Amino acid sequence: MSTAQLASLASLPPFGAAILLRALLKRPARLSADQAGATWRLDRIDPDHLRRYNAGFGFKDDAVPLTFLYLLAQRAQLATMLARPIPFRIPGLIHVENQLAMHGPVLLDAPLALTTTLQLPPPAPNGALHAVLETRAFDGERLAFSCDSTYLIRRGSRVGRDALPPARPRGQLLGGWSVARDAGRRYAALSGDWNPIHLWPWSARLMGMRAPIIHGAHTLAKACSLLQPASRQEIASVWCRFRQPVPLGSRVALFQRDTEGGFAAVCDDRIVIEGRCAVLPADRTSPRLQPS
Repeated sequence: MSTAQLASLASLPPFGAAILLRALLKRPARLSADQAGATWRLDRIDPDHLRRYNAGFGFKDDAVPLTFLYLLAQRAQLATMLARPIPFRIPGLIHVENQLAMHGPVLLDAPLALTTTLQLPPPAPNGALHAVLETRAFDGERLAFSCDSTYLIRRGSRVGRDALPPARPRGQLLGGWSVARDAGRRYAALSGDWNPIHLWPWSARLMGMRAPIIHGAHTLAKACSLLQPASRQEIASVWCRFRQPVPLGSRVALFQRDTEGGFAAVCDDRIVIEGRCAVLPADRTSPRLQPS
């Protein structure tokens, strides 16, 4: 994309109260094929935001971790859903799967064009309905990173799901963490994701949840913060499935599976997230923040 084309794009809206209000009030509408995507301009990555994120999850102060890029993609995904007709409500969406990949250096001061498209796969056999938001971030003509996020719109039949036995994965225990009862609100302040299911018991119940749960992206970031030191290299790509919700106030343990790059997190003797990751090539490192 040329400099002139990039300059003509609408700026990626920041998260804030106005965006939250629009998301709460947006009504479902009929979606047509030519209305399912949008492209946004991000002039630069905020270094202060990056530092706060790294401090919150224990990443190196001067690194750009892969999971931070989800926050940029999520802004583009929400902005696209607000700018285009969508056949579902935004509040209450549940993050069930994600794939992130860094395809090259993500430069802090380089403007990015973030293109997001919305896909609506056919309902699952149990009747569950999902939305897939695919984001591609370009530095000029170069693909810098990608993010595919799958969200649950409508629950399917629960037949057989409550009978799942506890499942502790095989592999090496890497460590764990506690999810504080205010972790949903603290991560919302960091990420901008103020979905009511993550905040308070009353707001979660309004959205049909028994209790508030932590963001899936929070669990993934905590997992990667433990996986990265174990591999001694920075993570370049990750795929994960969020199998069970993690209630606020829980304890989570992370296991490195025997399969290459495999991992799983366990809460209350159930696997809550499983996935696999790949590290950066030995001759490549992610960009570093310069001292301010």
